[in-house]
Amino acid sequence: MNGISPRDAAFLAEMGIAPLWSARAADAAVPAAAEPAQAAEAPAPVARGPRPGEPAPPAERVFSMPSPAPAPGSAIVEPAWGDEAPAPPPSEAEIAQMDWRALNAAIATCTKCACKGERKPVLGNGARAALWMVAAGATTAADEQAREPLAGDPGKLLANMLAAVQLSRDENVYVTNLIKCRPTSANGGERAPSADEAAACRPFLERELALCGAGTVLTMGQIAANALLGKPLAEPLAGARGSVHRLNGVALVATLHPGELLRRGADKALAWADLCLAKSADAGPG
Repeated sequence: MNGISPRDAAFLAEMGIAPLWSARAADAAVPAAAEPAQAAEAPAPVARGPRPGEPAPPAERVFSMPSPAPAPGSAIVEPAWGDEAPAPPPSEAEIAQMDWRALNAAIATCTKCACKGERKPVLGNGARAALWMVAAGATTAADEQAREPLAGDPGKLLANMLAAVQLSRDENVYVTNLIKCRPTSANGGERAPSADEAAACRPFLERELALCGAGTVLTMGQIAANALLGKPLAEPLAGARGSVHRLNGVALVATLHPGELLRRGADKALAWADLCLAKSADAGPG
């Protein structure tokens, strides 16, 4: 059977039945399956210049870090990420404007002196609204360990001395060391501070005095007295004792260091006279 007639096809279509197959025309040639044509290579784009009136395309940007030419004979050192040169020490004018927080931070990070070993600066403590400032010379090993100035047995004797004139570190006395870091020798032992170290730390003490508002400064030992009075550090303390001096308009009285009094008990009478002198010269409130 070669196919269905047009009449049968029309009848099946009316019934909704589509023919499953249909006869091919006798002259319809079946094309052979063609092999898939291989994709031809796309021609490379031809660069062209801008048309008249058309802006030129932007030049290609190349992101690179040019390396500076090294100096003749010098080695090339690549900087490490995050490594920055330390900030320069604050000037005296900058220190004079600092509050307590900024001052303590400046003391903790000071690089004015080439301190040997690990720096362990000791900050002042006591009353920040004070009648007296007690200023010792250089930080000691005991101070460094306790993290406070005039620590240990000297600190206990200082507390008794202040109580004798109705004062205390907790209520109305601010205590500090002139030289905030312990001066050490090459083998790590303690040594006498230098004039340069005393001069480097002096602006910090002067700012402490201004912030705490003390009306009297009591220096303890020859280092603090001589440094603050502009004398050679090795000058005997006897030349400064017995008189009321001035430091930035504030009364200053010099006395012996409590450590010396512990070694020479007979000198406590001299210290008592100095305390009485400081009490009479007290220009603070109350």
